[in-house]
Amino acid sequence: MPSVEELYRNYGILADATEQVGQHKEAYQVILDGVKGGTKEKRLAAQFIPKFFKHFPELADSAINAQLDLCEDEDVSIRRQAIKELPQFATGENLPRVADILTQLLQTDDSAEFNLVNNALLSIFKMDAKGTLGGLFSQILQGEDIVRERAIKFLSTKLKTLPDEVLTKEVEELILTESKKVLEDVTGEEFVLFMKILSGLKSLQTVSGRQQLVELVAEQADLEQTFNPSDPDCVDRLLQCTRQAVPLFSKNVHSTRFVTYFCEQVLPNLSSLTTPVEGLDIQLEVLKLLAEMSSFCGDMEKLETNLRKLFDKLLEYMPLPPEEAENGENAGNEEPKLQFSYVECLLYSFHQLGRKLPDFLTAKLNAEKLKDFKIRLQYFARGLQVYIRQLRLALQGKTGEALKTEENKIKVVALKITNNINVLIKDLFHIPPSYKSTVTLSWKPVQKVEIGQKRANEDTTSGSPPKKSPAGPKRDARQIYNPPSGKYSSNLGNFNYERSLQGK
Repeated sequence: MPSVEELYRNYGILADATEQVGQHKEAYQVILDGVKGGTKEKRLAAQFIPKFFKHFPELADSAINAQLDLCEDEDVSIRRQAIKELPQFATGENLPRVADILTQLLQTDDSAEFNLVNNALLSIFKMDAKGTLGGLFSQILQGEDIVRERAIKFLSTKLKTLPDEVLTKEVEELILTESKKVLEDVTGEEFVLFMKILSGLKSLQTVSGRQQLVELVAEQADLEQTFNPSDPDCVDRLLQCTRQAVPLFSKNVHSTRFVTYFCEQVLPNLSSLTTPVEGLDIQLEVLKLLAEMSSFCGDMEKLETNLRKLFDKLLEYMPLPPEEAENGENAGNEEPKLQFSYVECLLYSFHQLGRKLPDFLTAKLNAEKLKDFKIRLQYFARGLQVYIRQLRLALQGKTGEALKTEENKIKVVALKITNNINVLIKDLFHIPPSYKSTVTLSWKPVQKVEIGQKRANEDTTSGSPPKKSPAGPKRDARQIYNPPSGKYSSNLGNFNYERSLQGK
């Protein structure tokens, strides 16, 4: 093993040789052997090996392996120095291997090392994006779970920081191709991250690009298969995928396939859905997703069938008025409960699809059914008006801090829901029924979007490595679904939301 003095002497030989440096193979070999020495020798080797690496292609493998040994040394200062110099080895055919090594090093729990690895990967990304992606995706597809997880997070947070000259159309096509391979076997969390990666690519900002992403999500959602409402994994997958699809829909990128699936497969099984998350109102979450998608349907082959299924489900939540006894009092024990949140979603979806077949209520239903529906609407509208008055009275005169209490926040949301239902019911009371009114769904923010305004980016990149995931199955584990409904929906019941309207 060479001493510090020998390392300096051989460094001098190579430094003085200038253009003839490649002729001093023995001197470079001495420097490579420095990795077998003590702490001082290793520190010098970590600096000297990369400095002359390009002059000795025949020793490339030995040099990279020597540097890799230093990257795994017990001494943190040696590891950091070795990692910092790794981009100097990323030349020609060596670059994918260096990218692979750096990707594996993402598993470090040392924050300084983690930053160095991130910076090194970004550095070689700018040299050769395709080669770097080769190393990253190799580990995503074949590496250990912790490496896979951090490589995906690297792509989801760092790609957007790269300039256009690095993320060319060819590079983006490679990202899409490799991502499709990964999406064949992903967890819910990984799927969400990949959709974030892909939806941020310039080449997929077009209508055809968005359509590609919708098809990817549809494939992931397995819309060709029969829906199994009793399988929480099946329910969770559909929710996860649909939530990713919703932001992609527009007047040119249609939700028709998803809406049809929901009407045909999910609505008939709504009451038997198995929730993937304890305490989640799974029926309401499904109905909210359907409502959000219903605005973006294109031409629908099964429009009348879907409207009938929506209509039938809506009737379940719009009860007939209770029968009165001879003395004028209710014959039953109690009034039906009016579930406003469910009705808002179903009525909105019906209203949106009804625009495409405006004579559905008058021409497609028999007179008896239409009469029954009008009676239900009237009864619901009566209870609705009472509740709206109560809410307005409770909120009257309240401003600023008073409206920020949890109870008043719930009342404000409840008022939005009931006002929306009121507007939609008024449309249906027209003769013939009208579908012209527009409402903003109660859980959606009312925003003024400036022309050219970009979406705010939610990601923040931390300088510290993410914490290790707990041991156990990763890709096969079911991921918890994060409800899209807004933070008040689960609490609405606390304010007498599904209320029994007495004596109305």
